[in-house]
Amino acid sequence: MSTVRPVGLSVAAIGVEESELVPLGLGGAGELLPPADYARAGWYADGPVPGDPGPAVLAGHVDSKAGPAVFFRLGDLRPGDRIVVRRSDGADAVFAVDTVQRHPKDAFPTGAVYGPVPGAALRLITCGGSFDRRRSSYRDNVVVFASALPG
Repeated sequence: MSTVRPVGLSVAAIGVEESELVPLGLGGAGELLPPADYARAGWYADGPVPGDPGPAVLAGHVDSKAGPAVFFRLGDLRPGDRIVVRRSDGADAVFAVDTVQRHPKDAFPTGAVYGPVPGAALRLITCGGSFDRRRSSYRDNVVVFASALPG
């Protein structure tokens, strides 16, 4: 297992500049658990490191009761927007947005997000759509699909 890990994130198009990424795991139902801190983005630590082969996954909250969170503007990204993930080995993994999609949480595109891809890919995930007050949760997920740019 690699000791390299992602240590920062820059998404200039939406004003995200993170100097720390927290490791994320899975909950009891197999769902990716979001960061405990609404101001932080995290990476799925059992998946690929951004820049390595496979789909690396980063997640963050859209908002909290206190206001906008780290991925508040994730849905504003457009094809071609650049995403830079800084790695602990000193390398930057640079990606370009391919598409931004919204899916109901009960129809999450697990295969497309976590399935095999040629080369390195990146997925950014947050909540979206309408808010279900009864469940205190958004009904959808916003998923950004991005491909690695040549380094």
